Amino acid sequence: MDEYAPQQWLPHERPLLPGSPSTPLHSTPKRLAYLLVGLIVALTGGLGNALVTVNLVYAQGSLGVTQAEIQWLPAAYVMGNVSMNLLLVKFRQQFGLRLFTELFLLLYAVVTVGHLFVHGLASAIAVRAAHGISGAALTVLGLYYVLQAFPAQHRLKGVVLGVGFSQLTLPLARIFSSELLSIAEWRGLYSFELGMALLSFGCVLMLKLPPGDRIKAFEKMDFLTFALFAPGVAFLCAVLALGRTVWWFEARWIGWALVAFIVLFTAAVAIEHNRRKPLLNTRWLTTANMVRLAISVLLIRVVQSEAGGAVGFLQAIGLNNDQMQTLWLVALAGATLGILTSALIITPQRLQPMLMYALALMAVGAWIDSQASSLTRPEQMYFSQFLLAYSGTFFLGPVFVSGFGAVIAQPCNLISFSLMFSMTQNLGSLLGSALVGTFQVVREKFHSSQLVEHLTLQDPIVAARVQAQGLPSLSGAATREANILAYNDVFLMIFYVACGTLAWMALHYAWQVCTATRPVAPAQNAQTGMAQVSLTNSGAQ
Repeated sequence: MDEYAPQQWLPHERPLLPGSPSTPLHSTPKRLAYLLVGLIVALTGGLGNALVTVNLVYAQGSLGVTQAEIQWLPAAYVMGNVSMNLLLVKFRQQFGLRLFTELFLLLYAVVTVGHLFVHGLASAIAVRAAHGISGAALTVLGLYYVLQAFPAQHRLKGVVLGVGFSQLTLPLARIFSSELLSIAEWRGLYSFELGMALLSFGCVLMLKLPPGDRIKAFEKMDFLTFALFAPGVAFLCAVLALGRTVWWFEARWIGWALVAFIVLFTAAVAIEHNRRKPLLNTRWLTTANMVRLAISVLLIRVVQSEAGGAVGFLQAIGLNNDQMQTLWLVALAGATLGILTSALIITPQRLQPMLMYALALMAVGAWIDSQASSLTRPEQMYFSQFLLAYSGTFFLGPVFVSGFGAVIAQPCNLISFSLMFSMTQNLGSLLGSALVGTFQVVREKFHSSQLVEHLTLQDPIVAARVQAQGLPSLSGAATREANILAYNDVFLMIFYVACGTLAWMALHYAWQVCTATRPVAPAQNAQTGMAQVSLTNSGAQ
């Protein structure tokens, strides 16, 4: 019997695509169990990277490395995460969901154990890269589990929850990572991560996903494309992660890394462009809708980097993570509410208005933060950070659904869409951090020169300050004020980016409406494809 022969499915059970699970009828308790397991798996996949990201300074001290060297840890994670998305779809399609689930969760647990024995930077980078590979699998796995919890007519809501749960990990990591560090230093973080990995492994062994169709997916040329694409993306990740720290025009390797990225990436694209059955459909990815979607996600990711700027601002005025705990609780509440609200109101017709609404809230939050001063404390940032966290998770589901509709119509483009979405999300975050950090440094130098220019001992106030507190104290105060002004400029820049993106999206949406096009057609296809059943079965589901 051919192991790749399609199985016979009832109409309501048919898998959405090869490599995805079937959708049999479930009892309500089992649906709740699938939802809980999906939440656990999604949080497990994102918490590892979040715990490292928010504690880079501590990791730098424990490993005894420089500020530039420690930036290799988040870069290595993104390198592995983005590259593996090129192969994960075909792995599921050819080897099945069960092997995919158990293999990558086991890999995740093994990698987490490896964290406990890391004693140097090189081994830490290797572990983070392996973690990125396994984390990419867990993101998809969490989505599949969440989708099993919803009947066909509400499956779009399941998509929003499935892609949104992993976005809760960053505020969660900021809330309790200090307690984990106090238990067993950096091993406390990894021990917790190992516990989450083992919990997820046990959950998926107890509650398995329904089987799906398998097809012979891999071709020899796929591995050549991967061999060119993966190192090319790795070079780009290194540039984005370390460029601001080593400075863009001072480290020669930045230029050579960009050259290597261009050569390798171009070679991979050229191969795929001329294949009969490409791994990446370059013609589809360069259509107007896909390019517009990719640019939108990149710009929104840049806007979302405002939250990182807020952390830098609070640290610049002398606050530590323990003094920001309530702020992170507010951000967690906002992120949770954003996911739930988006899931409740999402329909194919509302996708574009929902994205514009999220951008408007991001702009408001950035504008509020741009008015900060040396007297600002976390309490004054509750509302703005709530808005930014809320809008950050609110937009993710609609933007995913708006692109996934085209995949339903053309399933062969699933890998292309998965890679595009992963690259814009992950590389967008690195790009946003790089832009925000670079702009902050440039503006800090500008404001510092302006402030120092006006500090002269001929000024009686300045002379009295120097006499009372000394010149080092005055210099420190000037540096602090320059940083505050620079962060205000960062927040204002993000406000302008958000407004510009919002205006662009609004004009395009208005043009579609005025020319009587149907901008929500792909999303309607997604709704139809995800349902796959007549509503006569909805009562049993």
